[in-house]
Amino acid sequence: MGNVNLPTPVALAGGAICILGGYLLGVVAGPDTPSRTTALVESYDDSTSRLCLTGDSVEDQEGAVDGTLCGIWRRTEGNDSRPEPGDRFRFVSLAGDPGPDDDTGRAEPSTMIYGDVVR
Repeated sequence: MGNVNLPTPVALAGGAICILGGYLLGVVAGPDTPSRTTALVESYDDSTSRLCLTGDSVEDQEGAVDGTLCGIWRRTEGNDSRPEPGDRFRFVSLAGDPGPDDDTGRAEPSTMIYGDVVR
């Protein structure tokens, strides 16, 4: 087997093409990253941690029904603040498979909402 020597610019260009191809493949085939968005608090139940958000930015969120996104609020440890209706709320949401049927006979997606009130 013989040795093959490539000129340095050709080797560097080949490496750059491989890196760029890997990046593009990761962007196209990789997982969706959650985007932080801001909405208005519609309601919050402290006993169940159920938070409902509304606004234009909520309509495109997975798990939103009729322009409202409801889910379980997960907050950072030591955060004692409580959202009030009308507060601006910055959040990331993750929607999972539908849970058990509720009173209306339809299953809602199990949604986790991570975020906090914008002060």
